[in-house]
Amino acid sequence: MIVITGAAGFIGSCIAGTLNSKGINNLILVDDFSKTEKASNLEGKLFVAMVQRADFDQWMKEFGTEVTCVLHIGARTDTTEFDKAIFDELNVEYSKMVWKHCVQFNIPLIYASSAATYGLGEFGYDDNEETMPQLQPLNPYGWSKQWFDIWALEQTETPPYWYGLKFFNVYGPNEYHKARMASVIFHTFNQVKEYGSMKLFRSHNPDYADGGQMRDFVYVKDVVSVIEFLMKGTAKSGIYNLGSGKARTFLDLATNTFNALDKEPNISFIDTPADIRDKYQYFTEANMQKLISQGYDVPFHTLEKGIDDYVKNYLAEEKYI
Repeated sequence: MIVITGAAGFIGSCIAGTLNSKGINNLILVDDFSKTEKASNLEGKLFVAMVQRADFDQWMKEFGTEVTCVLHIGARTDTTEFDKAIFDELNVEYSKMVWKHCVQFNIPLIYASSAATYGLGEFGYDDNEETMPQLQPLNPYGWSKQWFDIWALEQTETPPYWYGLKFFNVYGPNEYHKARMASVIFHTFNQVKEYGSMKLFRSHNPDYADGGQMRDFVYVKDVVSVIEFLMKGTAKSGIYNLGSGKARTFLDLATNTFNALDKEPNISFIDTPADIRDKYQYFTEANMQKLISQGYDVPFHTLEKGIDDYVKNYLAEEKYI
């Protein structure tokens, strides 16, 4: 059986849907299923059982011998949440529990880290494990991912193979429930549909024009493809970047969304909210050579192709993976 934590969320549900499409239905879905706004992500999915997040520790004690792989995607991901205790519980201690069960039952583990660990990028965006302890995240979410990465690297008892994935800016189907934290593509689509225009955050950094803030945007289908590759266990265990490898501007993002809708871009700018302004990443770009060196050779979607597929085949038809 394959365990997916965060299974009702954005990336977790895309993994479940993709595995189902390939005839893999022996899934154990773990999440806080009381959050009904995510229920649509699991409609039509095939699985063995749904396990409440709070019950997973006990479930693993009982059924761990039957698990063949754990995909630990679940986490508290709100970068605007500043209660450290929440992240300590849900991202750090919970992940340690998952790791220890994988060690005990000799289960391969793939878990979600984050590019938020890179902070302002003072040390670059290379997934070099020797320099990772130097990284300085900008918020409690980023720190929770950093603390667990460092803890994992320090362990002498490990799963048979394990991978921590530093997700960059993931976009794509099944993010309908994410509200403020959904991708700019999702927000652009909805603003264009309602108002015919899009408002982007103004730059508060003199080195970047309005809309010129740059991030590494990666399509969720590429994220799932990498996870499927790593499930084979042929790559060296460790922590890997997972982005497209190419930084693009938010203006590119919005403009391509208008293009996918066959509409002329109509973009204006508003101030970045004060609560995130001082912790805002103006540039991220994943160095993907480490993963490629391990044999991953599937081309990533360009931003244009990813947005076109997302808008036309999912957002416009309100479809899910």
